[in-house]
Amino acid sequence: MARANQVDDVTRYSRQDVLRILRLNPRHLAAWERAGLVSPCEEYSFADMGRLRKLRELQAVKRLSAQNIRASVEAMQRIAGVRNALIETCAVRQGSRLAFRHGGSLFEPLTQQLAFDFDASSGRSVQMTPAQTQQSVQQVAEVQEVFLRAVRLEESAATIPAAIELYREVLVSNPNHAPALINMGTIHYNMRQYEAAEGFYRRATVADPDYALAFFDLGNVLDEMQRLDEATTSYQRAVALVPQYADAHYNLALAYERQGQRRRALRHWLTYVRLDPVGPWANHAKEQARKILSSEKLSIVSRRGRLVRAAG
Repeated sequence: MARANQVDDVTRYSRQDVLRILRLNPRHLAAWERAGLVSPCEEYSFADMGRLRKLRELQAVKRLSAQNIRASVEAMQRIAGVRNALIETCAVRQGSRLAFRHGGSLFEPLTQQLAFDFDASSGRSVQMTPAQTQQSVQQVAEVQEVFLRAVRLEESAATIPAAIELYREVLVSNPNHAPALINMGTIHYNMRQYEAAEGFYRRATVADPDYALAFFDLGNVLDEMQRLDEATTSYQRAVALVPQYADAHYNLALAYERQGQRRRALRHWLTYVRLDPVGPWANHAKEQARKILSSEKLSIVSRRGRLVRAAG
């Protein structure tokens, strides 16, 4: 997928490669740069890709602003001594704030609240005996440590095989570890091993059926494999889980247009524009919606409930 340039034995991705591979809106990347979550640059490493992947999920799926993410990340670094909270922990949304799974616990740095998080894959607390609790905490911590080592190994192209082995180790201990499944899928996707990527993404959707990003990524790889009907179904699931998932609406609109279902595409072009009204992708969505309305002379209902005839 990406044009990889070897710089000091580290695979680099151009800015355009990053936007295309991760399906990022340029406006979101610029906002993260302004917030200090990523450094402005024209080339990105595997480590940068990992951070941007996490930011994409937090912004698009969990609907957290760049400012909220930055405040939580800085608090986690200051209070828990974590150097890179987005990479070294698993970030999850807790109400309007961001919490981090780390070492078998769930920590909310802005409120400094700490709680055991026994079932990290589902976010549900469970009742255990003291012996079971101690064993569970130890097991979760061990799996998390292996997972974090794998994430760090993604920083270099030379250590990607080692990262894959560690992710496999995580999945042996916990076959439903959705973050590991997603990362494995993305590694194979970036290597153009689309069938393998599909398998991991599908496993992630089964491990966590409410994980909208897993369905979005599955749709992307199915699209690459020219399996448009299946990709459409995956995008539909992503927007059903998170109706505010702008990028999923955009890709779903594209999929409908490629299948000749322009009226269905129109709804998602308009939704995308409402959710993300500024930037080149928004301009493209507006233009596509205008063309559909103009060519098919559709009747639409305004926000005030009046029936309006589209201009020809």
